[in-house]
Amino acid sequence: MRVHLATMPWHPLDLPSLQLGLLNRIVRRSRPGDRVTEFHGSLRWAEFLLEHSGGRLRPGDCVAVGSDAIFHGLGDWVFSGVLYDDPGWGLARLRDYAADRDVFVDTALAMRPYAAGFIAACAAEVLAAEPDVVGFTTTFMQNVSSLALARELKRLRPGLTVVFGGSNCEGPMGHALHRNHPFVDHVVRGEAEYAFPSLLGHLEEGTAPADVPGLCWWDGHRSRANTETRRTVAPADIPSPDYDQWQAALEASPVQEYVHPKLVVEGARGCWWGEKHHCTFCGLNGSAMAFRAKPGERLWEEIGRLVRRHRLLDVVTVDNIIDMAYFRDFLPRVVESGWDLRLHYEVKSNLTPAQLRLLGESGTVHIQPGIESLGSRVLDLMDKGVTGARNVRTLRECENHALTCSWNLLYGFPGETADDYTSVIDQLPALVHLQPPSGAHRIQLERFSPHFTDPALGFGKRRPAGMYQHVYDLPEDELADLVYLFDTEDAGIRGPVEQRLKDAVAAWRAGHADSRLLFEESGEELLVVDRRHGRPPATHRFTGWRAQALRLLEDGRSAPALHRLLAQRGHDVPAGALDAWTGHALALGLLFRDGPTLVSLPTWGEPVRLAEDAGAAG
Repeated sequence: MRVHLATMPWHPLDLPSLQLGLLNRIVRRSRPGDRVTEFHGSLRWAEFLLEHSGGRLRPGDCVAVGSDAIFHGLGDWVFSGVLYDDPGWGLARLRDYAADRDVFVDTALAMRPYAAGFIAACAAEVLAAEPDVVGFTTTFMQNVSSLALARELKRLRPGLTVVFGGSNCEGPMGHALHRNHPFVDHVVRGEAEYAFPSLLGHLEEGTAPADVPGLCWWDGHRSRANTETRRTVAPADIPSPDYDQWQAALEASPVQEYVHPKLVVEGARGCWWGEKHHCTFCGLNGSAMAFRAKPGERLWEEIGRLVRRHRLLDVVTVDNIIDMAYFRDFLPRVVESGWDLRLHYEVKSNLTPAQLRLLGESGTVHIQPGIESLGSRVLDLMDKGVTGARNVRTLRECENHALTCSWNLLYGFPGETADDYTSVIDQLPALVHLQPPSGAHRIQLERFSPHFTDPALGFGKRRPAGMYQHVYDLPEDELADLVYLFDTEDAGIRGPVEQRLKDAVAAWRAGHADSRLLFEESGEELLVVDRRHGRPPATHRFTGWRAQALRLLEDGRSAPALHRLLAQRGHDVPAGALDAWTGHALALGLLFRDGPTLVSLPTWGEPVRLAEDAGAAG
């Protein structure tokens, strides 16, 4: 059997498709007689735009539409006119949507005239491989481009079997995708390691796939959805991905000079924190929350093989959360190797300074620690299991260990009040030397999140997000099953407090690049060199118990706890004097207060900083 695997726009240009790399290995391992080929449609789209626009639409524009505008559906809209055979489909709705939300859509508008020609070219290339089965993987804004190509393939070759899978096909989304698009023969819902080879066996034998868990298939004109399984794929059954065809496509591409390619690996699936305390706003992991991880030795062997084979040192892990065992059995191996790797990891925000140091020593350069907020009560509403003080410590330690930290400041949680934000907003100017969030964002209702599954948490009224109105030509009841994001009534803060928060975060972002707050030791003196935006340059000198107190507060402590520790170290400090000093240090912006907890803000060392867009494609 000839199996052709496809990933369509808007897969990131700098990354191979982990899904295709895994499926390639899965099919060849379970069905060694099959021929497996791949189609990297996102790369082809960037090439097509670059050539047919005369260089006006470049790979960086693909990032702007496909990634940056992910919550506005611009990438899907570009291809919806092809899917519905109407070049003007949804245009008026998009313009109204953009005007109402002040969304820049000119780049998407410029791309859309090329979509039909691109889909036709894709169909010709895919069919030239003479496949029996074409399997699409779809996540976020890959649905419409994939559907448009699938429709064209079935029009040209009706006997071809089209299969969809991926995150967009989880649960009811997969069944809705199937029953509303008759040209899609099968939809694999959930993990594919067991289901996809089983489906291929049924196709080869010509039998009905009624026993494939989670599969959607056509029984005559009826869309059937097999019961989903609770069985998760064991780590031993998750293969190492094959990226050979991706590398060949990239090396032959004129787009190569615009991208900095990275490898993608998977150490774990699910979320060990979510198994115990599912963060209320998070819909990631779908129905497969159970945490499973490859042993650290095996992950290191896998990375070693991929790095040697593809000669790339940037390695992105797609794990939703790092396996804490990797601090014992994986990261030390990376350190000992001496390899100049650049790792990217998602972690929990309560890592210790020692763990963050190990990440830095291992070559980890970028982490996503899920900070989300700097206020403890709001973090409790999220069920994050961390405090605002601990999150500030994490930001400071990222600076100490030259870790680039990506995070979002979220708000809009049911039950939050203005009082939960006032103290945080007042202190944000003192944090300007630490890495800022991408912005202050009101949460959106995500399918599979506790907010979605339990309306009693505060979001009882919901409807498919407004962006889907210019993406799909489907009734609302079908959209309600198909889509991932939903609109609901705003909760939490709004009005002046919301605006103050947004303005304070914008000021943080604007002032960060030129801001420093550094510890220096000079004999018995502890110096704090303050070069933060918005404050006059200053150097503060501390000796004796005051210097000791500032160091002790690096770990975050209450004033009574600090007083006890100072006493244990031989400092007989009157409580009133300590209170006066902490008040003075707070006024200088050298401390952050989170309820009773105080945290020191100065950092040790000064990492190199690059502009956010440095190295961006095109």
